[in-house]
Amino acid sequence: MKLPVVAVVGRPNVGKSTFFNRVLGQRLAIVEDRPGVTRDRNFARAEWAGRQFYLVDTGGMVEGSDEPMDRLIRDQVMAAIGEADVLVLITDGKAGPHPLDYAIAERLRRAAKPTLLLVNKVDNLGSANATQHHDFWDMGLGEPYPVSSTSGKGSGDVLDQIVAHLPEVEGEEEESLRVAVIGKPNVGKSSFVNRLLGEERLVVSDVAGTTRDAIDTPMQYKGKRLIFIDTAGLRRQSKIGEGVEFYSAIRTERAIERADVCLLLLDATSGPISVQDLKVAEKAWDAGCGLILVVSKWDLVEKETMTAPQFEKEIRDRAPFLKWVPILFTSAVTGQRVHRVLELIVEVQEQRMRRIATHEVNEVMRALVTRAKPPAYMNHPVKLLYATQVAVAPPTFVIFSNHPDAIAESYQRYIQNGFRDAWGFNGVPLRINLRQRGEDEE
Repeated sequence: MKLPVVAVVGRPNVGKSTFFNRVLGQRLAIVEDRPGVTRDRNFARAEWAGRQFYLVDTGGMVEGSDEPMDRLIRDQVMAAIGEADVLVLITDGKAGPHPLDYAIAERLRRAAKPTLLLVNKVDNLGSANATQHHDFWDMGLGEPYPVSSTSGKGSGDVLDQIVAHLPEVEGEEEESLRVAVIGKPNVGKSSFVNRLLGEERLVVSDVAGTTRDAIDTPMQYKGKRLIFIDTAGLRRQSKIGEGVEFYSAIRTERAIERADVCLLLLDATSGPISVQDLKVAEKAWDAGCGLILVVSKWDLVEKETMTAPQFEKEIRDRAPFLKWVPILFTSAVTGQRVHRVLELIVEVQEQRMRRIATHEVNEVMRALVTRAKPPAYMNHPVKLLYATQVAVAPPTFVIFSNHPDAIAESYQRYIQNGFRDAWGFNGVPLRINLRQRGEDEE
């Protein structure tokens, strides 16, 4: 990454995610008043005083614990520390210095990187009684900075210090292609992303629902910068509870909305595609994203009873739009065809950004109309007068007609399929808007 990285670390429930959200000015990380809500490294881009950097929220670190989840989170925190240019240790001013704070501080000293010590939950900042942060001087990390992440008090001074410690970078960061990895819980999304990245960047556990936030993870591929958004799985609405699961579902939908391309992971061992999988696919398609179906755990399927062509046919038969969606059979365990998805992502995005010249659009439309004219409307002929592409991402065409409201959906599909036969647009939703002749084309 060209931009510097600032990692926010600390023991559980000291307000790391609240500080993370405060700096970003939006609620990207889930915040609940109990430990263990944040588990993965959560990347987000931040800016202060004209400097841009990545802010990384991490899970609560518990030194000495042998609990499986605590060990996984600890590994993630250590990875974040290793990647960071600046470290921010968050402590709890109300509770005072804690033995875990000292243990984490010792790790940060060994990292030998610029480190800021924040004493959070100092809500009376500015009053004569706001002295509890002085108790943290003996942690050996220099001056403790009192802040209230909830109200924002003191955050400006801290950000000034963070920016002062950032390394200088040259040049602008290249444009990124955002890829949301979506699907039901526990289909192997995090394992798949880890396999692509070649390292354990995301927490992987047999416990369903391990990923809760939408996690942004950058990588480079053939000179292009991809950002993978590993999301919490979408469940049926009736199964989404309060608190963490509710906000996880919202963040997954937001991840789809801000993605360029979505990878929908399907569990091969559960059959071709479920109703819930189909709903998730429709969410991505309706949002205008490119879409690729990735059938995971293909190594576990008995090939004598289910072949890839048969599996693919059963998927495509579930919805008309799936005819145009690439399907890839993979295994995160063996690595089978996992990296082929990178080529597909780039190809689908190129289709999503493709622009067709107006004269070519009208030539194809006239050929389609000559082959099959639209049905008449109240004994008057319906004419398609002119067509042009007005947008990309997704490709959008406007067709002007003397009776646009009279053109049946079946004929609109005929035109759309004709456009796809001419230009492809595989993996990409194609939109056609009908307008009355004489309407402004803007």
